[in-house]
Amino acid sequence: MSWPSYEPLTEYDIYLFRQGCHYRIYRKMGAHLALRDGSLGTSFRVWAPNARYVSVIGNFNGWNPKKNPLERRSDESGIWEGFLPGVDKGALYKYYIEPERGGAPLEKADPFAFFAEKPPCSASVVWDLHYDWHDHEWMEKRSQRNALDAPWSIYEVHLGSWRRVPEEGYRWLTYRELAPLLAEYVTRLGYTHVEFLPIMEHPYYPSWGYQVTGYYAPTARYGTPQDFMYLIDYLHQHGIGVILDWVPSHFATDGHGLGLFDGTHLYEHADPRQGYHPDWGSYIFNYGRNEVRAFLISNACFWFEQYHVDALRIDAVASMLYLDYSRKPGEWIPNIYGGNENLEAIAFLRTLNEEVYRSFPHVQMIAEESTAYPMVSRPTYLGGLGFGMKWNMGWMHDTLWYFSLDPIYRKYHQHCLTFSAWYAFHENFILPLSHDEVVHGKGSLLSKMPGTPQEKFANLRALLGYMYFFPGHKLLFMGGEFGQWGEWNQDHSLEWHLLEYVPHQELLRWVCELNRLYRTERALHEENFHPRGFAWIDFSDWQQSIISFLRRSRDGKELILVVLNLTPVPRFHYLVGAPAGGYWKEIANSDASYFGGSGLGNLGGVEAGLLAWAGQPFSLCLTLPPLSLVAFKKELSHPQ
Repeated sequence: MSWPSYEPLTEYDIYLFRQGCHYRIYRKMGAHLALRDGSLGTSFRVWAPNARYVSVIGNFNGWNPKKNPLERRSDESGIWEGFLPGVDKGALYKYYIEPERGGAPLEKADPFAFFAEKPPCSASVVWDLHYDWHDHEWMEKRSQRNALDAPWSIYEVHLGSWRRVPEEGYRWLTYRELAPLLAEYVTRLGYTHVEFLPIMEHPYYPSWGYQVTGYYAPTARYGTPQDFMYLIDYLHQHGIGVILDWVPSHFATDGHGLGLFDGTHLYEHADPRQGYHPDWGSYIFNYGRNEVRAFLISNACFWFEQYHVDALRIDAVASMLYLDYSRKPGEWIPNIYGGNENLEAIAFLRTLNEEVYRSFPHVQMIAEESTAYPMVSRPTYLGGLGFGMKWNMGWMHDTLWYFSLDPIYRKYHQHCLTFSAWYAFHENFILPLSHDEVVHGKGSLLSKMPGTPQEKFANLRALLGYMYFFPGHKLLFMGGEFGQWGEWNQDHSLEWHLLEYVPHQELLRWVCELNRLYRTERALHEENFHPRGFAWIDFSDWQQSIISFLRRSRDGKELILVVLNLTPVPRFHYLVGAPAGGYWKEIANSDASYFGGSGLGNLGGVEAGLLAWAGQPFSLCLTLPPLSLVAFKKELSHPQ
C-alpha cells in the first residue's frame, strides 16, 4: 500500500464535530498512518476537553508518558493532536491523560482505534483499512437483495461458539477459517443473510460482545480487520448478506474504555439516573452531547462504508427511548415536559437513520425494540423513528409460551397464536427466535417443546413452519436449525455431533425446505409488511387447536393456504374454507416422513369442493397430521 498524505483537521471539521453532524469524523480522529514532511509515521487525535495533559504511550516509547505529548488545539474543540514519525502499522498505544481537575492519571484506549490487542490485553493498535474487495456483483445488486419486499431469512451467529477446533483444545475459528465453512453451510440451508452478535472489541467474552470498548475495531480474538473484511467479502461472493449487531445503547465501564474518559463524564451522563444501566452495569451515552452523537453516527456509517455490511441491528432500543426503563420511581429524571421519553435519544435515532439511508440507500437499519412505541419502522417525515425493520418481540414471547404448553392446555390459549395478527402490519416486523431465548435457564428450542422426544421434534417443526409462513421476515439463532438439546453456551461449540442422528438430520431438512419455499414463493415474502398479503381463514376452532390462514403475492395471483393442527390427534376429513376452486397442491407438510413425521398427508394435493365454508366460496377436505403444519398452493391448472 502507498502511504496516504497527512490530513489536517480543518476548521470545518471542527465546526461539524462540535455541531454533532460530522458523520465521517473517524477519518480524522484516532490514529492514521500518514506521510508528513517526508516522514512516515502516525497522526494521533483524541477528544479530551477536560484534560490538562495528554500524551501517546506505546511500545515505541517504552510506555513513557513524557516522551510523546500531544498538543491541545488552540480552538475550543478539546481535541489534542500530534504526528509521531516512525510509528508504523502494528504499534501498540494508549492515551495517557492527566485530568484538569486533578486525580490519578488515566491510560485510555483510543475510541477511534481500528484495531486492538487481543483481550485481556487492552492497548489500541495502529492499523490501516486497506483491502481489495471482490464483492462487486453483490454490491451492484444488493438493492434487490436487501429490499424490504425481498426474502430475509437470517441465521444469527456467535462467531466464537458456532464451531470450534476440538483437535486444538477447542479453540475458536478465525475469521478466515470461518468464511468457507459458514458460507457453505448457510448456502446449503438456504438462508439469505447472517447476523453476527457484536464483533466490536469487548473485554469480557461472556458479554457476547454487548459490552463494547472498541466501537471501530472488530475483535482481535478471531483475526485482523482485513480478516473480518475477508469473511464479509466471502459471504457476499456467495450471495449472503451480512448484518452486524450494534450497541449504541450502553457501553462497558472498564477502565481503558470510554467511561470517565478525561476524568469527567465525557461520553456518558454524569447523573447515574441518566448515565448508568443498573441491569447491565454499564454506562449510557449522553445523546444530548453533540460530539457523542457524531461519534456514534460516524461509527454506524463506518461499518457500512469500510466493511460493506448490509444492515445494523440496534440493540436495546427500548432502553434508549424511555428514561424510566427498568427503573423504580425516584430512580429516573423526567424530560422537560415531565414525561418518561428520552427526547435526546429519540432525536439521535431519527438523525442516525436519516443519515444512514441518505448515504447508504441499499442497506437496512433494524431495531430490537420490545415495547409498543409507535412507528419505530416508519419514516421520520411521518413522525416515525426511521428504522427499516423491527424485531417482533411480542410475537416471539407469545409464540414460544404457547408452544411450550402441553397440547391439552393449548385450546385455552389460542389467542397467543392469533393476537399478533392484529398488529402484524403496524411495523415492518422480523420474527426472531434469537440467542436471548436459549440461555439463562430458558432451555433450547427443542427442549422447550412438550411431550416425548418424537413429539418435541414434531412441535419444533410446527413452530418453525408457523414462523416461516406467518407474515414477517425470519431470524433463527444457530443450533435451532438442527435441534440442539442443550442451552447455548458461548464457551462451547454447537452440538454438531447430533447431526449423526436421524431426527436431527430430518429437522435440518425441514429448515432447508422452509428456506427454499420462503425464497421462491412470492406469496411468502412480497407482502410481509402489508395486510393485503395475509388473511385469516379460520382462527375460531380453539377446541381442536387448529388455525388456518391465507398468504397472497402482491399481484394476488399466487395463493398459499396454511393450516396448523397443534394437538397430537390427527384430523381426517377436516373442512377448511378456500377462496378459489380448482386444484390446491400440498407444498409443505411438517409431518412428512422425509422430515421425521408420521407420513400422514393429502397425497400431493386436493381439489376444492363447491361447498362454501368459513366465509369462503369453496372448501378443502383435508387430512391434518398431528402436531403439524400443512400448506397448499393454488395451481393455475390441474396437474396432468
